[in-house]
Amino acid sequence: MKLLVTGGAGYIGSVVAAQLVEAGHTVVVLDNLTTGSAAGVPEGVEFVRGDIRQAGDVLSAGGFDAVLHFAAKSQVGESVRRPELYWDNNVGGTLSLLEAMRDNGVRRMVFSSTAATYGVAGDEPITEQAPAAPINPYGQSKIAVDFALQGEAVAYGLAATSLRYFNVGGSYKGLGERHDPETHLIPNVLRAVAGLIPSVQVYGTDYPTPDGTAVRDYLHVADLAEAHLLALDAVEPGVHSIYNLGSGRGSSVMEVIDTARAVTGRPVPLDVHPRRPGDPPYLVASVARIEEALGWKAQRPLPQIIEDAWRFLQSSR
Repeated sequence: MKLLVTGGAGYIGSVVAAQLVEAGHTVVVLDNLTTGSAAGVPEGVEFVRGDIRQAGDVLSAGGFDAVLHFAAKSQVGESVRRPELYWDNNVGGTLSLLEAMRDNGVRRMVFSSTAATYGVAGDEPITEQAPAAPINPYGQSKIAVDFALQGEAVAYGLAATSLRYFNVGGSYKGLGERHDPETHLIPNVLRAVAGLIPSVQVYGTDYPTPDGTAVRDYLHVADLAEAHLLALDAVEPGVHSIYNLGSGRGSSVMEVIDTARAVTGRPVPLDVHPRRPGDPPYLVASVARIEEALGWKAQRPLPQIIEDAWRFLQSSR
């Protein structure tokens, strides 16, 4: 297939693009490099530098079978400070993309969504039937796109799948996280180990969890990318499907830190703070739906996620 990957110079988009090329597809990446990196564009990919609203120019070349859509702003804190950026880029940009797909007869999409659509959940694994109650403009912009895809499927026969990510880490064949600023736990733990930052910030040690620190679901980026290829093959005309992507297993902040200490053989300097308002104690995915529908299951455990992320950090310094 000939595929357009929007945001394909970013962390997750680049790994998915690489796996698509390996699977024999023809891939075009569209990215404006505001958060992505030209160094992240995989070999064998045609790269077009441009905004999401220029997707029509790319698709008008013809022959495209599907779009995998990763182009989005994704910083929760920034979304609270500058919500208009998230409505304009994440929602407005996606609506422009959907129009370009209609105009050019491209009727398949896989959408990069987020567990932030669920808001603050309870202490059980989150299913796709959980209420969508996002608590920040980032999550709100993503659920808005889900509704747009549902309407597009009903009205125009779009075949679409939204994949709701939990916490993603690791690297794949030299492709890894290059965020600035970096807000994710695993790369910040490893940056502290490497001496690139003074310490890793730990927020809250009094949660109702086994060791008092917050529990999250960590998924290897290569496992996540493999789910996108399966979703692409399985989309159905007129149907918008939603699947969680996670490991189905929770790891606490301290478990991540202890694993990083074991993987690197180095100490992890910590700076402990009180809880942050709005941080839930427990966020873990139920992945039963995607296992049953697509036969997908995460294969790479937390130590491999951290080992691969550590290897990428060392190679990119």
